[in-house]
Amino acid sequence: MNTPGPTPSQTVGPFHGHALPFPGGGDIAPPGHPDTITVHGRVLDGAGDPVPDALVEVWGPGPDGALPHTGGSMRRDPVTGGFLGRNGIDFTGFGRVPTDADGHWAVRTLRPGARGENAPYLSVCLFARGLTRHLFTRVYLPEPAGALAADPLLASLTPPRAATLVAHAEPRGTYRFDIRVQGEGETVFLEFA
Repeated sequence: MNTPGPTPSQTVGPFHGHALPFPGGGDIAPPGHPDTITVHGRVLDGAGDPVPDALVEVWGPGPDGALPHTGGSMRRDPVTGGFLGRNGIDFTGFGRVPTDADGHWAVRTLRPGARGENAPYLSVCLFARGLTRHLFTRVYLPEPAGALAADPLLASLTPPRAATLVAHAEPRGTYRFDIRVQGEGETVFLEFA
């Protein structure tokens, strides 16, 4: 006898990768911009296994440290309602990407500039199965090193905890930032009141 598969009411959600990602969601920087960097990594669970169905949102300022107030990440055709994508000129500072089967994610964005007393960073929001609320964290770039030492958030943490917020530089303007949801080396997550 064939046993029917689970119905939607029998599965566990939410299903972040179903309708939230959009084409070009990781292409935040306008094509060919000289300050473009790539930030990538993996989302890992407490056992160090990849989380293949997470969603990573990234927000960041431009190289001057100013937060963009330009819409357009998810433009739609006013006639058909179809997805038009980014216009290729404006920097919106926002991207959203799903993780792949190995928990990998990547965005192309502009190198963030410093804002006030904070070292340059990108804000990250993580949605994943098993989380009743999304998690917030930051990605600091490792340079300039002096800026990291003066950052108020990093200075308030022990060195091992602060290290979970700093991306590792790779060749050609690429940075690696793995997000550990729990366990040894858990990424520092922020709570906003």
